[in-house]
Order: sequence, then structure tokens, then C-alpha cells
Amino acid sequence: MIQRAFGLTTDLYELTMAAAYFDNRINNKAIFELFIRRLPRNRSFLITGGLEQALDYLRSLRFTAEQVDYLRDHPAFGNVSREFFDYLAEFKFTGDVWAMPEGASVFAMEPMLRVTAPIIEAQIVETFLLSTINFQTMIASKSARTVTAARGRSIIEFGTRRAHGTEAGLFAARAAYIGGCIGTSNVEAGHLFGIPTFGTLAHSFVMAFDNEDEAFHAFLKVFPRTATILVDTYDTIRAVERLARDFGQSISAVRLDSGDLLELSIRVRHILDQAGMNDTKIFASSDLNEHRIADLIARGAQIDSFGVGTELATSYDSPALSAVYKLVGFERAGRMEMRIKLSEGKATYPGAKQVWRFTDEAGKYSHDAVSFSDEAAPESDAESLHGSWPPLLVQVMKDGRIIGDSFASGDEEAPIEIARQARLARLNQARNRAAEELKRLPDELLALDGPASYPVTFSKRLIEEQARLKSELGG
Repeated sequence: MIQRAFGLTTDLYELTMAAAYFDNRINNKAIFELFIRRLPRNRSFLITGGLEQALDYLRSLRFTAEQVDYLRDHPAFGNVSREFFDYLAEFKFTGDVWAMPEGASVFAMEPMLRVTAPIIEAQIVETFLLSTINFQTMIASKSARTVTAARGRSIIEFGTRRAHGTEAGLFAARAAYIGGCIGTSNVEAGHLFGIPTFGTLAHSFVMAFDNEDEAFHAFLKVFPRTATILVDTYDTIRAVERLARDFGQSISAVRLDSGDLLELSIRVRHILDQAGMNDTKIFASSDLNEHRIADLIARGAQIDSFGVGTELATSYDSPALSAVYKLVGFERAGRMEMRIKLSEGKATYPGAKQVWRFTDEAGKYSHDAVSFSDEAAPESDAESLHGSWPPLLVQVMKDGRIIGDSFASGDEEAPIEIARQARLARLNQARNRAAEELKRLPDELLALDGPASYPVTFSKRLIEEQARLKSELGG
């Protein structure tokens, strides 16, 4: 996680609500759940991401003295008690968290994360949790679609220069790796998370020399065994012919970045094979997305791997999720009372919930069921389907401390390389989980066009409790 004080990484209204709670002596335990109201356009499923950064944030969240002074002088806090700022100076998150693991598939109205904490703590953390999980889930889902379209060819994330800022580029690389990319061009992502990094060379390098051959010789002098040579600065076919003549089998890969990628890849493959360069790979870029990749492969393009930038790092076709973080329970007099929202088109279900996933006889996912967290798997589902998986929400934090090997962050005092290896091990777990999810999702959900729906049901008790509260509150 990027090291900085995160106390003010929140919306103002989270802090004004916190001050109002505090000065009214309200800090009862509350339950909030984070979920997607509806799947975005062109999406039939999502792949979760961002949990590790969310837990790191909760564990380390503090307000510095300078941040507290800033709030004390803020015009919105002119009538707030001095004690509230003393509270912020000692603030830390002490709550419990349940979550779906990174790399899991998730659908609309299913809680991805649940926070139980004193309401001031649970409220302040809303903005960061939504931002982090929203973004990485969005990119991991785009990555999964792109990797699926590639049909076994490798995808490398190339999007930092087109991302919405360098931090977005960093975590886009992480999320894209979860979704199935084999690596990234972002060197910081390689350093911090252990993600494999890849790179070629730019047209500017070629143009800096008097001719293309000089540029090739200069680059291959330094990188004789690992270079991927960009061949389209002037004339792609002639460049490949000269590379084949002068360097032969020593060329690891060539990169196509413009023109008719289908035709060029076929012609380049022929030239390479004729020169005995059967092991030289063809790498392609140039404004690619899952649709262009699927089309190229379907028409017989001889491309071994693809670099995807703008479309992946920004989830260009569906660049936002409708994730929300809603109060579902509030403790009074030692008893947790259920809460719902009744706004038109934005109604919620009450109480802490659990998600159950069921499979058919072929091992494919058939549908999910949402229940109260203290309910067993719905009996009607268990009887009618082949089998169910363990509940998807698992406790990952207790009393503000991260628990569970699958989610725990590494020791902040550990040597950099050990910490990087630990982060990569967790990332690989998430990546492997996502790959397994894609195998188990129904085929129609993996189609690039015409989003299909996946059944998500709600338990009888949950529906009845929602109806009761609607009647009670409506009156």
C-alpha cells in the first residue's frame, strides 16, 4: 500500500456525520454492507478486487496532528466540540470485517464486504472502501473479459500512461493481474506486488537513430536475448525481413503496433518461419480490447500475445460500478435492530447477510442465494441442486486486526523482498481463484455481447423481514 496518512481520504459528509454522532453521544455498534446495485453495461459478472488494500487501510487508519488541526479550522466544524478532535487524534478502526476473497465472481445485490463497528468508525471508512473495491473490481472484471477473449494467448496490461493518474495505473495493474493478465508494463507494480513486468521499445528510440537498422543493433547490443523489437516505425515487412537476415533466431519477439494486424501478423509469421525463427513470438498492441482481440483470433491472426492499455486500465466501455455501502443494522440497548432503505429504485434488504453458491452436476455455477448471516444454506436450494460451496463471506478482520492467511497483509517491518513475495503469493491466490471462477461460470455469462443474467435468490426469512420493515416504516 502507498504509505501516507489516510485520515482525510474521505468525503466531508463522513466527517460531519461522525462529528454529529459524537456530539450527540451516539457511537453504537452498526453493520454496513458494500454491494453492487446492478451490473454495469456489457457485464454478466464481476471479479472482486481491492480487498488487500482495504484491509491495509483499516488496519493503519489514523489522523495526524496536522490533519486534526485542518479539520478544527474548517468552517464546517465551527460548532463542533473540542472533544471530537481529541477523539480523532486517537482514532483507530476497531471493528470486524467479513468479505468475499479477491478473485471471486460476484453479482448484483450480493454483499461483497460487511463491516461491524462503532458507527463513527464504520461511517468514516465508507469512501475509501468504496473507491478501492469499486475500482479494482471494475478493472479485474475487464481483465477477465479480455483474457477470456484471448483464448489462451497472453494479455499484458499496458495502461498506466492512459490511466486516471499514476496511483490508478498502479492498482489497475494489480487488478488486471488478478483478472488473468500475465503481467504489466508498470515497474512500480512489479516492485511493490511482485507482478511480472514486460516492455519493448518506443518509436522514439528508433527515430533517434539515422536509420532503423542502427536502432535495432543498438538495442539488441544491450538486450540480446530478451528484446521485443518494435517493427512498424517505417515499413513493417521490410523491418522484419532485415531482422531475419541480420539477427535470425536471436530475436525473442517482434511487436506490431499499427496497420492491419491480421494481415501483418500472417505475413510476419511467414517471414520468421522461412528464416527458421519459429520460436520468435509476435506481440501486438494498438488500441486493443476484448472485441478486437476476439475478432483477430477468429480470423486467424498469428499473434502470440497482446498488450492492452487504455481500454483495460480505464475499463473504457463500462468505466464505473454502482457499488454502495449501506447501513443494515444498528444496535440499541444491546440488541441489533435491522435497518432498510426504501428509496424508489434503491431499496435494500435488512440485516447482516451471507451469500451461498450452488453448482449443477457438471460443476458449473447454477445460482446464488442470499440469506441472513445466521441462516444455513437455504434448504430448498440444497435439495434441488447438486451441491453448494462454503459461504462466500469470510471473516477477515476482528477487533481491527487482520486475520486469515488468505487475506492478511505482510509484516510492515519485514524486508522488502519478503514482503513482496508475500504480496505476490496472495495475488497469485486471487488470480488462480479468478481463473477457476471463469471455468465454473455458465458459458453464456462469458459471452462478450448480449449480457446474460445469473439467478440470485433471497431467503424466505430475509424477504419476510424486508416486507415487515417496509410495512412498519411505510406507516
